[in-house]
Amino acid sequence: MLVDLRIDATWVVPVRPEGVVLKDHAVIVQADRIVDVLSSVEADARYQPATQRRLSGCVLLPGLINLHTHAAMTLLRGLADDLPLMAWLQEHIWPAERRWVSREFVLDGSRLACLEMLKGGITCFNDMYFFPEATVQAAIEAGQRVAAGIIVIDFPSNYAADLDGYLDKGLALRDAMRHHPLVSFCMAPHAPYSTSDRSLEKVLVYAKQLDLPIHMHVHETDAEIRQGIERHGLRPLARLRQLGLLGPDFIAVHAVHLLDEEMELLAEYGCHVAHCPSSNLKLASGIAPLADLLAKGANVGLGTDGAASNNRLDCWQEMRLAALLAKGVSARPESVPARQALRMATLDAARALGLEAKIGSIEIGKQADLVAVDLSSIHNQPCFDPVSQLVYSAGREDVTHVWIAGREVVRDRCCLTLDEADILSRAQHWGGQVTGSRE
Repeated sequence: MLVDLRIDATWVVPVRPEGVVLKDHAVIVQADRIVDVLSSVEADARYQPATQRRLSGCVLLPGLINLHTHAAMTLLRGLADDLPLMAWLQEHIWPAERRWVSREFVLDGSRLACLEMLKGGITCFNDMYFFPEATVQAAIEAGQRVAAGIIVIDFPSNYAADLDGYLDKGLALRDAMRHHPLVSFCMAPHAPYSTSDRSLEKVLVYAKQLDLPIHMHVHETDAEIRQGIERHGLRPLARLRQLGLLGPDFIAVHAVHLLDEEMELLAEYGCHVAHCPSSNLKLASGIAPLADLLAKGANVGLGTDGAASNNRLDCWQEMRLAALLAKGVSARPESVPARQALRMATLDAARALGLEAKIGSIEIGKQADLVAVDLSSIHNQPCFDPVSQLVYSAGREDVTHVWIAGREVVRDRCCLTLDEADILSRAQHWGGQVTGSRE
């Protein structure tokens, strides 16, 4: 049978069924979909591919999904390190954004982010930032999947003057791009402390009408919770429940400071959590109760947050850190085993975005979003368990090939869709602009 693409690897890790590792297997792709997963010997007898990739010493796995980021903030990477969240935001990041953020800034920053993420095996990212049309353009240029946030925040910016402006622009983008195969959307109210009841009520109306997830920072710091009690007489999560936002389409970003009953609430309502361990540590926000959240049945995916607070868009780092922190905090080494950490970066994140039927695992009928990781290097030897190796030893530097919807976008560690030299030149230009304005 004639097919478009055959990829052979020493190991195939489909993620679902969980714990399965297929040795010396091939994945068969026709157009944008996976049509078969079988042994290489069987593939020899059954398929004639137009293109074949033989990846000896490599693992083939589903593309990684970055469940929370602000892509364009790559251009603010390292701008104001080693500061508490609110000082970082109010004294440095928000003033810089008022001065510099424009469609051009977001386009260049998002291109840089897409390049970094693609070369690190991230095939889909969930974004929240101003000028989302520029981020969508960058993702389409990269051939990368994006869940674009329709941002809502209760102060004017270079992007919009008021609530109606944010909603009108975001919804117009959604209407224009909603049929693009690589683009989906989320409602993205910034946080409980930066959005009024009226704003959140409007967000909920549109989320229900358009069947969109709601993606929001929640319970990131103790200060946020104290402020919520002072302003509204409720902890933020209780306020969101009262307003009707909690449900299977709600993605709580960070969720660091949670009472037991709040974790149970998230699980009971079928909410999802975007866990961002590196950013939580860097901003000293705290350590999210990951093991307890999982034990109570909450679905958790992994995010990097923006490069201004991480400073890497690196899901391999987040997988390893999530697993290690959960073990250390719970004093249980069996907490968040490698297979679960990998699922959080793939299938569980896809579930949070409502994309589980399309991406997140290597299954017949799903989109061919695939990543090859070389385990033949020194730091990956010897290899007793490829899944353990992926989480605890491998890194983004080991990613060799990436396909999205059957299209090869990274080959032999080189991005095929973006002009790396031009992107780096533009990033250096913006770095000089921002630095010059601060001197």
